[in-house]
Amino acid sequence: MESKHTVHSKKAPEPVGLYPHAKRVGNLLFLSGVGPREKGSKKIPGVELDEKGNVISYDIEAQCRSVFQNVKWILEEAGSRWTQLVDVTVYLTNMKDDFHVYNKLWAEYFKNNQPCRTTIEIKSLPTPIAIELKCIAAIE
Repeated sequence: MESKHTVHSKKAPEPVGLYPHAKRVGNLLFLSGVGPREKGSKKIPGVELDEKGNVISYDIEAQCRSVFQNVKWILEEAGSRWTQLVDVTVYLTNMKDDFHVYNKLWAEYFKNNQPCRTTIEIKSLPTPIAIELKCIAAIE
């Protein structure tokens, strides 16, 4: 059995539960679900909450850009990089309204690297975010 290496990023936001940012097994890196939150806070780019923590409005473009940056940080700190992503599962909470913007940004960010992708609409995520990515990358 190959050894496993746990990755905790110093740049990406802290996980919302008891799990690492990623695990390396052989030449593969498996990322836990990554959202758009900012490190050291509960702030989510583009999200406005009411006093009870309910979403009043959100900007899916700001969340996409933030989640892509968080994924990049984890990849780099684990010894991989953006161009080594091989499979991405994307969770959206509003496919009808958000897919077009997310898909446009995907084409921008993955212009020269096109990993396999699955996009799924889900009812909610553990924090008031509209997108989360689950990634597998290679490590050379």
